[in-house]
Amino acid sequence: MATRTIKRLDDLTDHYDLILCDVWGVIHNGVAAWTQAYRALMRARQAGLQVVAITNAPRPFKQVVEQLDGLGVPRETFDAVVTSGDVTRALISQNSKQVYHLGQDKDLPIYEGLDVQLVAEAEAQVIVCTGLEDDNTQTPEDYAELLSRFAARDLPFICANPDIVVEMGERLLWCAGALARDYAALGGTTMIAGKPHAPIYDEAIRQAEVLSGKKVDRRRVLAIGDGMPTDVKGARDNGVDLLFISDGIHAREYGEPGNPNAEMLDAFLKAHNAAPTATMVKLA
Repeated sequence: MATRTIKRLDDLTDHYDLILCDVWGVIHNGVAAWTQAYRALMRARQAGLQVVAITNAPRPFKQVVEQLDGLGVPRETFDAVVTSGDVTRALISQNSKQVYHLGQDKDLPIYEGLDVQLVAEAEAQVIVCTGLEDDNTQTPEDYAELLSRFAARDLPFICANPDIVVEMGERLLWCAGALARDYAALGGTTMIAGKPHAPIYDEAIRQAEVLSGKKVDRRRVLAIGDGMPTDVKGARDNGVDLLFISDGIHAREYGEPGNPNAEMLDAFLKAHNAAPTATMVKLA
């Protein structure tokens, strides 16, 4: 049976009380925000739904809000923003204080207020990965030797951004999830709290309940996203419906960006055991 394709988020909002919306790939592509996307979410809020942004960004929510401000996304788009960085802080605080930071300096706010010490490789007792040090030029292969050394020492690897890749305009950049994938393939222990894992969904729903003063019925929660290993798997594993945005990181696997082939898209979804409530090319 063909997956239902819609053109307006309004066609679904009567069936839901809460939307958990991905950010990068749905609201913006790292370079520009999509006006129709955030307007659709604002319309949903005006219709009485709550909207919580749920993103695998490895930084606390304040930094993500500032990024959205810079892209022109109104703060009225969301009731709350929950990041992988937020929920990963609990994992960091539960492990060794001797942390090797693998990622860019812009992600250092993830440690603010935590009792940890950033150390060199030799002193590390745990790795916290927020991404590649230079995601414009590097690939996961550049980290093969470093990951092998960490795996030989059996160090736990905390991944602050489970995404494998992310859009940056017309390009795809590697994310921390790719390094976590490679570390696990070496037999290393990985710990992840962001999508598709439960902690980030539980926290998003908890915040919605606090704001509304009401218990959330997961049968009336709609997740919106474009990533198979994160958004799609996360919705399925956490008992919420899914609106799949096809013009995201997988767009070239079933046609051209902006113009998915319906039969190829259905085959792609079936091959990944995905059964979204509906699909849209872009959120609008």
